[in-house]
Amino acid sequence: MTDQTAPEAAPRRRSLLMLLPLVVFLGLAALFWFRLGNGDPSRIPSALIGRPAPATPLPPLPELAKDGGAVPGLDPAVLKGKVSIVNVWASWCVPCHDEAPLLVDLGRDKRFQIIGINYKDAADNARRFLGRYGNPYDVVGVDGNGRAGIEWGVYGVPETFVVGREGTIVYKLVGPITAQNIDAVLKPEIEKALKAGS
Repeated sequence: MTDQTAPEAAPRRRSLLMLLPLVVFLGLAALFWFRLGNGDPSRIPSALIGRPAPATPLPPLPELAKDGGAVPGLDPAVLKGKVSIVNVWASWCVPCHDEAPLLVDLGRDKRFQIIGINYKDAADNARRFLGRYGNPYDVVGVDGNGRAGIEWGVYGVPETFVVGREGTIVYKLVGPITAQNIDAVLKPEIEKALKAGS
């Protein structure tokens, strides 16, 4: 009797052992799914809040003009003396296309400047992107190799920073500017920065 049960138990044990990695994988996948699903990615904290904006000069986007003049690259000195909205964008970034019209509307407010950091993009594509939607940027620096993105603590494109008059990062929005968060979050943060320096 024991001779017959031993051969039957071995295949059953092997089947269970083969299912074990699948069960472990599904358990981990469910854990990650629920942990990631509960968080708001735009609320990821930034170690740079309250610190000076990175002093990283960036070259201009070649042949980009606005109001009849060439758009300058990013000189870190431009981040002092005026509230700045720094937007990290790229033409290949799908959410950047969605937020572009909102940035153009935001750019009509002349109490602050909008600075673009064009992230790992081709110059022709970036110019076409701005030609299609309009250019909200007073300054556009080209981050061709992504080093400035690292220094700014960018998780992914797009991201937007509010920089106070003293050159300190006061707020970071992870992800695209949307119709919901522009009025509920971004504009109030801009207003706080404008009041802080007056």
